[in-house]
Amino acid sequence: MKRVLASVCGLAVAAVLASAETPARMPVLHGQPDFQGIWTNATITPLERPKELADKEFFTEKEVAEYEKRVLEESNKDRRDGSAEADVGRAYNDSWWDRGTKVVPTRRTSIVVDPPDGRVPPLTADAQKAAAARAAALRRPAAGPEDRGLPERCILWPTAGPPMLSSAYNNNYQILQTPGYVVIFIEMIHDVRIIPLDGRPHLASNIRQWLGDPRGHWEGNTLVVDSTNFTDKNPFRGSDRNLHLTERFTRIDPDTILYRFTVEDPTAFTRAWTGEAPLTRTPGPIYEYACHEGNYGMANILSGARAEEKAMEEAARKGPR
Repeated sequence: MKRVLASVCGLAVAAVLASAETPARMPVLHGQPDFQGIWTNATITPLERPKELADKEFFTEKEVAEYEKRVLEESNKDRRDGSAEADVGRAYNDSWWDRGTKVVPTRRTSIVVDPPDGRVPPLTADAQKAAAARAAALRRPAAGPEDRGLPERCILWPTAGPPMLSSAYNNNYQILQTPGYVVIFIEMIHDVRIIPLDGRPHLASNIRQWLGDPRGHWEGNTLVVDSTNFTDKNPFRGSDRNLHLTERFTRIDPDTILYRFTVEDPTAFTRAWTGEAPLTRTPGPIYEYACHEGNYGMANILSGARAEEKAMEEAARKGPR
């Protein structure tokens, strides 16, 4: 039964990919497939396959209904079960979140499609040490804003892209095209990726950028974006400055772009890995993410750190009782 189900689901995926080879159905802009518009990748399909699903690559329709119901119930921030601490920990009301309500149309159990187990490959020994050091740094009292994570500093949201993954909210992207560029506006923390299509080489290796250095080209109806020159200050799942990301955007119908990405970083991951998820047309609008306006969180974090240090100094001065 599992083999039959996998075959059926595999044929469904193949049919979707095959439909991308019929450009006559797709609107064209500047001689290229038209990707312009506002798109969302909101989904409750997890990046990695839950361990309890083991080698189960696809859900059945019945399992999809059960999974969606369970996830939405468990993630509902308006629940009032559990302790008062649990209630406070749920933070905002559920209306503020926008994770999506459905799994991906292929019914895959994870965004990761390779390796076959649907899991991100293990980090190398050096990458594990680097990840542990970053985690330890976040646990220390912050000497300044630089000691806090990038989202807290309103610099960027690591999973918003690249690669582009579903998050808690603001899962929207606006794509613009000109004859020589594709521009992707990211709603989460208002980043913009400007992707040249003229075949220019990548930047010199000593120039590093938060979102990498993208270069795009067309392979038939697929936009391929090759990005290098990342910085180790923005580790994606433990990546480092040697991250090489390949993204493929294929318009498969008027309302869907199939998004596929491959992560290669031999000094961080024990093997390359690939993920896949749809971008679905949405009416928008794209909202301004005014991250710093009225944001007193960072000031409170730093003042709390100073208070913690003062308490530690006072305890050391008094000595053991």
